[in-house]
Formats: sequence, C-alpha cells, structure tokens
Amino acid sequence: MQRLNGFDDDNTMYIVINHIKTRYPLLKKHLPMKKLQNKTAIVTGAASGMGKAIAEIFAKEGANVIVADLKKNEIDDVVNNITKNGGKALGIVCNVSIESDIKNLIDACVSKFNALDILVNNAGIMDDFTPVDMVTNDLWNKVMSVNLNGPFYACRMAVPIMLKQQNGVIINIASIGGLYGSRAGLTYTASKHALIGLTKNIGFMYATKGIRCNAIAPGGVNTNIGKNIQANKFGQERCVSGGSNMPRMGEADEIAKTALFLACEDASFLNGSVITADGGWTAY
Repeated sequence: MQRLNGFDDDNTMYIVINHIKTRYPLLKKHLPMKKLQNKTAIVTGAASGMGKAIAEIFAKEGANVIVADLKKNEIDDVVNNITKNGGKALGIVCNVSIESDIKNLIDACVSKFNALDILVNNAGIMDDFTPVDMVTNDLWNKVMSVNLNGPFYACRMAVPIMLKQQNGVIINIASIGGLYGSRAGLTYTASKHALIGLTKNIGFMYATKGIRCNAIAPGGVNTNIGKNIQANKFGQERCVSGGSNMPRMGEADEIAKTALFLACEDASFLNGSVITADGGWTAY
C-alpha cells in the first residue's frame, strides 16, 4: 500500500482510508483493493503471538475474521482492536482438542458470515523437550490432541464447505520441528511431522477442487508459547545444541505476512507446500 504523506503508522493510514470510503463512496473504486476483501477466515490460537498477528493482518486486508482461542478476555482484546481499526471480527472460545468446540466454531463462522474461505490452524503447544523414555501417555495425548487432532477436526469440517463453494485455503502452522528431529521433544516433533503429512495429503487430494492447503514451518519466533515450559534438562540440552547457528529470532508479524501471502491469490499456484520461515537457520 502506498504510504500517505504525514502518516507513518499503518493503522492510522488504515483508519483514514476507511473514513474516506465512508464519506466519499464514489472514491472506493480508485482505492487499492485489499488482498482478502470479502473473504472469511478462521484463525485458531488467535489471542496472542502468531495467531493474533495473522488475525489482525487478515482483517486489515479486508477479511471477516473469526478469532478463536481459550480465554475470552484475551479474545475480546483482539476483536476490539480489529473493530477499532475498521475491521470485522467475531470472537469464539474454542479448545481445538475438543471436536464439539471445533464444530461450534465452524458453525458460528458460517452462521455469521455465510462462508468459510480461509482456515488457519495455528493453535499449538510445546512438550517441554521431553525425550521418548520420559514421555507419558498424558503428555503424548495432550500435545497430539492440540497439534494434530485439532487441525484434523477443523479440516474435516471445513473441506465440505469449501467443496460446496468450489474454493478455499487451508494454512497449517507447522514448525521446522516438523522437518527435522532436534528442535523439540519427541511428541511435538512427531505432531508437527504429522501435520505436514496432513497438509500434503489434503493439498493433493483437493487440488482439482479449488482448495489449496499449505503449511508454514517457522523457526524460533518471539511468542509466548514457551512461557510456562518446564523443560526436561537432558532433552533441552540436546535440542538447543544447534541453536548457535540460528541467525536471529523471528517476529510474529513476519509469519503473519507469510500467511497473508498464502491466503491470497498471489499464491494461487502454491499447494501442498511447506514454506520454511526461519531466517536461514536450517539452510546451514
């Protein structure tokens, strides 16, 4: 978007443009079309970190956004910020590991906006760097239920809607831990490898039906995903042993911009792909 003289802040410029559209409707056709104009998107894990950044940039680019997460007060903060800046958003409390919560989420989306154009499976949890000999059934089931079952439930319910529309985009937030073996503990690593397999299968299966499914594999990103981590000492020592090769940490908005690219028509020929967004870490 071309920057307007006197406005250095993107949000301020966004508000001004919306004001112009309201006051002078005939000027609408002369303003640049937003990348996701009139699209409807669900973003899970959208109350913080990468999910929040994705929800906000989608709304800024014209999408109706369903903000899904666990805590209502945090969801409300994101929704209020989007609407304050002229966007459209609906907040839904959702535990992605519970199938009925996913059904409620998707039903609410279709009921409110009569469409589901973009699904972003972003919600995820870590596994405390736990190696296989110390993985309990509870830990395995907890991580798999969020990182794999949640996206599976959501894709299974979203695809029939997208087939009916004859178009749709699914973006799964994986990890470089889904490409390599030493960025996390066993369960997280297995869950993200599986998520990438799910992405590729869906991408190929529905490639002729107007549905694209891609994944982003972030490297280290500054979010709150590890704030409550109780790291296994041995596992953490092994996993961080290659950390010195990481050029820098990423920021949530950098991943959000990658998601925006995948969500819009600029990425029309990308399907079943995994975009590694790690600042060059895994290029070593």
